[in-house]
Amino acid sequence: MTDDGAMTRGAAGPATRWAPGTHILWRYRENGGPRFHIARPVTVVRDDAEVLAVWLAPGTDCVKPVLTDGTAVHQEPLESRYTKPRTVQRDRWFGTGVLKLAQPGRPWSVWLFWDPGWRFKNWYVNLEQPLSRWAGGVDSEDHFLDISVHPDRSWHWRDEDEFAQAQRDGLMDAGTAGRVRAAGRDAVEVVRAWGAPFSDGWQHWRPDPAWAVPSLPEDWDRTPAHLSS
Repeated sequence: MTDDGAMTRGAAGPATRWAPGTHILWRYRENGGPRFHIARPVTVVRDDAEVLAVWLAPGTDCVKPVLTDGTAVHQEPLESRYTKPRTVQRDRWFGTGVLKLAQPGRPWSVWLFWDPGWRFKNWYVNLEQPLSRWAGGVDSEDHFLDISVHPDRSWHWRDEDEFAQAQRDGLMDAGTAGRVRAAGRDAVEVVRAWGAPFSDGWQHWRPDPAWAVPSLPEDWDRTPAHLSS
């Protein structure tokens, strides 16, 4: 954040922290490839040794994967969803915003969703590679399998069909799949114990109304400097 209070793009290195209000990118690499196929500009809420919390605001310009004929990925039958050629397109995050929480080194992040009017809907555990920090944001690779956690503390697995299909299509080997499933079981144990971040009251958090919606930079897919050599 600048001296006049304006929010700035992320300019932190892997070992430094971002100030609240900083704009960074939250990105995912394509599965089985080096390119980035998801990029979401977000605003830093908190960044310390315990958690990186960011806000994905409604109306944010993002990048998402689509099939080369323009078909949305989720509309393609599961049997061919991961084998048909893909490209990326710019889109906008519609609906309510999302608060994303990542604890350092953990192979998942926890997302909070609300219905209109700030009625809390659920937590969503996104199993993924631990986030890699770079000057402009954080990068990961999605691991298909997810967990929904409800306000009454009940939970259920999500996308087990996609997780199985990704293995059949060679996007994930047996060893990696085993580690992902183990990470999911670890996350479930955190839920059952009602540990952080579920117990931290984030469902009552609200964004600063003065925050502007961050823009998507033209070089959203740039390679981090520490990986380019």
